[in-house]
Amino acid sequence: MEQIGKILIDEEKIMKRVAEMGTEITRDYQGKELVVICILRGGVIFMSDLVKQIKLPLYMDFMAVSSYGMSTKSSGIVRILKDLNEDIEGKDVLIVEDIVDTGLTLHYLVDYIKSRNPRSVKVCCFLDKPSRRKVDVEVDYVGFEIPDKFVVGYGLDYAQKYRNLPYVSVLEEEDL
Repeated sequence: MEQIGKILIDEEKIMKRVAEMGTEITRDYQGKELVVICILRGGVIFMSDLVKQIKLPLYMDFMAVSSYGMSTKSSGIVRILKDLNEDIEGKDVLIVEDIVDTGLTLHYLVDYIKSRNPRSVKVCCFLDKPSRRKVDVEVDYVGFEIPDKFVVGYGLDYAQKYRNLPYVSVLEEEDL
């Protein structure tokens, strides 16, 4: 049985950093046609708060991919469960991810999105775990860098639970 462990990032720190990221993105995308693509399900809470802090007109779209299933480890095999609804050709795309871990899913997604001929592609992630990287990926906006622990909350889950926590916590379980 899993249980919530130590809080790594509290709600106040999250909201402060999300506001700072929104300011950076607003500055960087002035005068551009911005499409923010949320990677479901984990990215939805982060993206919802982030887009409120981006003071520009923007489009939102969503993709759902799977690489974890019901495990705590990425399989490295990416399946697209829901594709984009909008045409992104010639537009500036910002991919919003909950966490970048091995980089395998993100590497696949960036290549997939680039194949649709956007003007630019950048990546914004809430959490970054560079110690787990298996492939080189560029992350343009990072909320927080975290240690190699399995975390839940603020959109991140374990077996679809704990996404609704307003903070990020370590998940402790004997079998993780």
